[in-house]
Amino acid sequence: MRTGTVARVTAAGPDVAAAEPEGAPGRSRDFVQSLERGLAIIRVFSADTPSLTVTEIAARTGLTRAAARRFLLTLIDLGYVATDGRYYELTPRVLELGYSYLSALSFPEVALPHLERLVTEVEEASEGSILDGGDVVYVVRVPGPALMTISVNVGARMPAYATAMGRVLLAGLPDDALERYLQHVEMTALQPRTITDPAALRTELLRVRDDGYAMVDQELEEGLIAVAAPVYDRSDRVVAAVNLSTHVGRRSAQDMRDLVPALQRTAEQIRTGLSGSVRRSVGPRV
Repeated sequence: MRTGTVARVTAAGPDVAAAEPEGAPGRSRDFVQSLERGLAIIRVFSADTPSLTVTEIAARTGLTRAAARRFLLTLIDLGYVATDGRYYELTPRVLELGYSYLSALSFPEVALPHLERLVTEVEEASEGSILDGGDVVYVVRVPGPALMTISVNVGARMPAYATAMGRVLLAGLPDDALERYLQHVEMTALQPRTITDPAALRTELLRVRDDGYAMVDQELEEGLIAVAAPVYDRSDRVVAAVNLSTHVGRRSAQDMRDLVPALQRTAEQIRTGLSGSVRRSVGPRV
């Protein structure tokens, strides 16, 4: 029986910026603002806020209460939202929005059995992710025997700069894309050890390129330590990342480095599986 999980669509993101006015710089003349606002309504729901009032939704999306209500009523008619008269929540039908993408996403299903074998071997949790903008999105996960304080579920997003998998994926970007990221990224000190200086992050990412792996020691959460390795496609492009994560009470930084060869072998096995798949793999979107 498989113990891991693979990608399912989630409506993540508790904070949705207000929609830009029509004709805003960078917007195509064909840009449909009403579609943007409808999607903003869907994205405002999260694991922390599964049910919201129309007033809360309006505040989080930057819409007026009347506009938010109209969009909600439309989504109710389409079957994507349900309400008890006061609170609104998503319905399982939102899963359809990502079905076509996920049905062609070979990485999670190829990676899962390999990560399961790795977890059995090293007895630590393992995840796989892809890069989406400035975040890593977890698309496959196999829990380890130890309970972790951090809540990482399939579909979760984490800032790439503060995660081992994120750094592997950033290091795999072309130079111009990496420079754009470094010029625009906003880095918050999530923990005292978190790298928040773009120049220091660039130095670290160049080291990751050379070493072929990344390690983050208590930069995302106190006590959490992880190592990550890149997953390449047949063109030697980094398309995903896999990791091993644990608590510092279980393993030291050197202990985790000792697991890197096993992690890299697993990444290579996943690459072989992706290369043999007739379905497309995934790549970073920045």
